[in-house]
Amino acid sequence: MNPNDPTPGAAVAPAPQRFRVPVVLQEQEFRRFWLGETVSLFGDQITLIALPLVAVLELHASAAQMGYLGAAELIPNLLFSLHAGAWVDRRGRRRQTMIFTALGRATLLTTIPLAWAFGALSLAQLYVVGFLVGTLSVLFFVSYSTLFVSLVPRERYLEANSLLNGSRALSFVGGPSVGGLLVQAFSAPGALLADTASFLFSAVCLRSISPTEPPTEKAERGHLKAGMRYLWRSPIIRASLLATATINFFNFIFWALFILYATRTLGVRPGALGLVLGAASVGGVIGSLVTGKISRRIGVGPAFALGCVLFPVPLVLVPLAGGPYWTVLAFLFAAEFGSGFGVMILDIASGTIKAALVPDRLRARVSGAYMVVNYGVRPVGAIVGGALGTWIGLRTTLWIASVGAIAGALWLLPSPVLRLRELPEQEEAA
Repeated sequence: MNPNDPTPGAAVAPAPQRFRVPVVLQEQEFRRFWLGETVSLFGDQITLIALPLVAVLELHASAAQMGYLGAAELIPNLLFSLHAGAWVDRRGRRRQTMIFTALGRATLLTTIPLAWAFGALSLAQLYVVGFLVGTLSVLFFVSYSTLFVSLVPRERYLEANSLLNGSRALSFVGGPSVGGLLVQAFSAPGALLADTASFLFSAVCLRSISPTEPPTEKAERGHLKAGMRYLWRSPIIRASLLATATINFFNFIFWALFILYATRTLGVRPGALGLVLGAASVGGVIGSLVTGKISRRIGVGPAFALGCVLFPVPLVLVPLAGGPYWTVLAFLFAAEFGSGFGVMILDIASGTIKAALVPDRLRARVSGAYMVVNYGVRPVGAIVGGALGTWIGLRTTLWIASVGAIAGALWLLPSPVLRLRELPEQEEAA
């Protein structure tokens, strides 16, 4: 008899809890896909800071020219999302499309440091590269939703979405800092090579998997409009889109003015503002870790509704901020942390509901139609924010934006979303 065995009848102490790899990561193909996406997301954050700095530091761009650069990257969402979704559903081969877009974006970004090295860099080139990278990104993301459900079993949608969104939140924490250091060490054009490498890594990871994709659909009358028609006819997806588009519209009104208000009106110094903005990333990481538990406790639909409230509600602390400097910082920190926490719950629950509900044959077209609306309101919101800020003042506009975003959750009240405890069954389009 082993002297270390417990005495018969004695209580046995529970074994210490060990860290367990999430079940979905034990699947090799999803693990490779997740790893490629994680690296690519960090690369994207580097470009987010490096590309504007190329325009500012190397080409001395004006405010208007910076606006054109941002518009060049966003316009493809409006122009091509519907057509890209229809093309992908008709063609199939989503993985190949994603590999092509990763390699294409890597090639396009490489042209910038090359042109800079030969003294031939121009703003026109940045506009073209931004537009083409944005176009390839549209193709990537309308293919992404179908490939995701080909890799992940239905019962793991929430866990997989939590991991992917957790990677996104972590990239927000570390990506800009790494990007800033790379710009300082290698110049802004040189820093773009890091994103080029991340796209190449993503392509290699995608090349190493071979999921069974759903069948394609022959193009017939109404093929292009089928995604938009589905959005309108599905009560769950329609309410979700109206809620998120409303929140996005008012959120972009808010963000058009937030930095200006924080620095000029509240007197927040740049270093402190960077820490404040980083709080949203920390909140996002925590949100990605607890969304699964929240969804299992209250249901995936109520969790989505909770995210639609928790995302905008903390932002009211910004126009409320005042008093001593430390109080202002505390209000802004709480606003960013809470908002980052809420948006992660919203994104994970929303993505999981769409993955479960949308028919396979329509996924790319529904993704494209969703992007047209949900991304289309963003530049409109930014323009409205600038106009309102000039007309009625920054603080009043921030009040309108934060309260208006909260109202987005009202679209969910008459819908079936609040009754979704478990993942909904896949719908069939009419």
